[in-house]
Amino acid sequence: MKNKGFTLIELLVVISIIGVLAGMAAFNFQQARERARDVQRKSDLKQLQNALESYKNDQPSVHYPDTGNLASLIPNHIKRIPMDPKQQKLNGSWVDYSYVRTVGETLEYDLVACLENAGDLSKDATNNVICTSGVSYTLTEP
Repeated sequence: MKNKGFTLIELLVVISIIGVLAGMAAFNFQQARERARDVQRKSDLKQLQNALESYKNDQPSVHYPDTGNLASLIPNHIKRIPMDPKQQKLNGSWVDYSYVRTVGETLEYDLVACLENAGDLSKDATNNVICTSGVSYTLTEP
């Protein structure tokens, strides 16, 4: 008479395999969420860049708003100032976007966001500001 069923070893092997696969899936899911937030950050900075260019074109003296004064873009150039996706969720424990206008011979500005994934840096950004967590993504006025 043959016993039907699984041995304890077979069950442990299957449970171990399922555990390893679940761990890999959770890690990949977290990485995908970080990349999605980084894409949102880049998109937000591009929106702010377009609003700043529109603002400059509307000014008779052709200049950008003062440092930190993105509120002057509302409502004519942008409906609302975007917030970092993680900043919205964590309520202050993540670095929000920053805007700094540089005044010199030519007017320039830097828009900075902290990315969670260093692999998300692209050729059009510089990495010159240290973020508390992650890496810096800076858009400079062209």
